[in-house]
Amino acid sequence: MKLVAFSTSSSTSPRPGALLDEQTVLDLTNDVAGLPPLANELDACDLAHPFLAAAQDLLQKAANPDERSRLERAGALHARNDISLHAPVPRPGKIICIGLNYRDHAEEQGAELPTAPLVFNKFSNCVLAPGGTIMIPPGSTETDFEAELGVVIGKRASRVEKADAMDHVLGYCNFHDVSARDFQFADGQWTRGKACDTFAPFGEFIATKDEIPDPHTLGIRLRLNGETMQDSNTNQLLFDVPTLVEYLSKYIALEPGDVIATGTPPGVGFARKPPIYLQHGDTVEVEIDGLGVLKNPVAAADA
Repeated sequence: MKLVAFSTSSSTSPRPGALLDEQTVLDLTNDVAGLPPLANELDACDLAHPFLAAAQDLLQKAANPDERSRLERAGALHARNDISLHAPVPRPGKIICIGLNYRDHAEEQGAELPTAPLVFNKFSNCVLAPGGTIMIPPGSTETDFEAELGVVIGKRASRVEKADAMDHVLGYCNFHDVSARDFQFADGQWTRGKACDTFAPFGEFIATKDEIPDPHTLGIRLRLNGETMQDSNTNQLLFDVPTLVEYLSKYIALEPGDVIATGTPPGVGFARKPPIYLQHGDTVEVEIDGLGVLKNPVAAADA
């Protein structure tokens, strides 16, 4: 499945959906689709909840023309152009990020390869929808771009073994780790530089594990105003997805809907000569094989 969160002109609150095809979203709210009710939006990410299995079943049935007609009559189908996409997890409980996790990115900085994952955080205030505007914070002149593979947790993970780690993963998404380098390097720690408002765009959708058989063979690219800035492959990850889930869950219990941003490949702005940073009026696209395109405009908060 390709899971989304979306709203309509008549209801601005995000609701769960799935892409039926490139142009159509299937509404998965229980009153329209007849699926098990959700106590909260994070239940839509919980592999243990009957919702996801029922949604998969409904999506398969919707391939039948008669069922599709029934859903259309019930108001469960929406044209992509008629809805607004939100981040596929509108308010994740945790956003855990990994630094220096691509071999080729470490090489471009001349940095030693880490012996354990370098962990930092973003927060729910950072979350930004596909198409939402990345805001360069007041006082920053060095706000940078980072394309990343996002991993969405689907089952509680606490001290899990690497061999079992993938059982706790719901799926994958494009993730953009926006970073104010001037704040990051001036502060001696990364919170202000990484956790400003709008600094975590992700989506457009979560591709469940069955859609992406191997997350470690995916092309990953970032374009700035149409020009390719980053172009690598997730086979360059130093710590793969099972290793990250095992490592993080030793210390931090991972819950359904939590997002792990797995690190960025080379080509980031601050490492270029001369450096290239985001500017008011820019457009940034993150594209990972099988995960569509995440596109966001950029504006300066003090413009």
